[in-house]
Amino acid sequence: MNIGKNNNTVLETNMFNKIRTLMKYNVFEKYFYEVVLNMTTKIAINGFGRIGRMILRAAYYNEEFRKNFQVTAINDLTSPEALAYLLKHDSVHGTFKENITFSETTIAINGDEPIRIYAEKDPLNLPWKDDGVEYVIECTGLFTDRLGASKHITSGARKVIVSAPGKDMDATFVMGVNNDLYNNDRHNIVSMGSCTTNSIAPPLKVMLNEFGIKRGFLTTVHSYTNDQRILDLPHRDFRRARAAAINVVPSTTGAAKAIGEVLPELKGKMDGISLRVPTPCGSISDMTLELEKEVTKEDINNALKKASEGKLKGVLKYSEDDLVTTDIINETHTAIIDSKLTNVIGGKGNFTKIFSWYDNEYGFSTKVVELANYMKDKE
Repeated sequence: MNIGKNNNTVLETNMFNKIRTLMKYNVFEKYFYEVVLNMTTKIAINGFGRIGRMILRAAYYNEEFRKNFQVTAINDLTSPEALAYLLKHDSVHGTFKENITFSETTIAINGDEPIRIYAEKDPLNLPWKDDGVEYVIECTGLFTDRLGASKHITSGARKVIVSAPGKDMDATFVMGVNNDLYNNDRHNIVSMGSCTTNSIAPPLKVMLNEFGIKRGFLTTVHSYTNDQRILDLPHRDFRRARAAAINVVPSTTGAAKAIGEVLPELKGKMDGISLRVPTPCGSISDMTLELEKEVTKEDINNALKKASEGKLKGVLKYSEDDLVTTDIINETHTAIIDSKLTNVIGGKGNFTKIFSWYDNEYGFSTKVVELANYMKDKE
């Protein structure tokens, strides 16, 4: 096709001019994928809270995601103006450096195609079919069982990724651990587990494969979340009714039990508790493990370091630094091994401790984006 010389085709002339301009500013590749080849799949985010916003940030900076997907819709019961403000300004993760604009019904990043904002309480009322939305990332924390998540399918989507522990999902995936089991034909409603699940699954996979695990107990020292109260106020969980910023609040965690869905060999062998602490983000998983084999601290650290440089690269990180919570903010690895804290009772034995740091917001969100890419690539 001789673009620009066919006077009978105004569209071709306009396309030629746009391509020429884009090439001048070195953004032709983006236009090539998104417009010329029309390869992008429409994806929506349901719920634009802490995780929803971090997912959009992570997606924007993920080149593969932008080739695979176009975020065309967000559903949240807040105004576009408020959503734009909170996307731009984040007290924990810093200011989003891109230009954010909004209208009465949309928000946009750097003048890209506007993202439509809906405000529907029930996913059954969302126009995914009419909008051509094929993937939905479910971030409300409300539709985490099969019945709730499947409402997006009824509304016209093909795939749903739940960014929380799910019930009766087709599968639960943790990147680098079991995502290779994804089947495009069978897995349409999937869960990412929790941020804590993503922090323990990678090191537990290494420990399981290298030394065997008889049983274990998890204590996650976790930053407070929006499910707690800033000041004392009624809550179904009396402990979480207490002021989050001045208390250590014992709570539950489903991560230890959920690990059996990701690593079936550990089903029924793990349990755990969460201690919510007065930090806004950044958490650490303390895993006490009884192993099949006798090991030393060096054996454990060597195995974890090797894994971080191999199959789990980009997911598991090995650190010899003296880390604290603020060092973890905006870390994209979901499991950062604190090697100085690894311990074995008596110097050698099978009763051990390992510690895994994680950014429970942005780090987890980057892996939601990576799972979406993985699923798309398997179509």
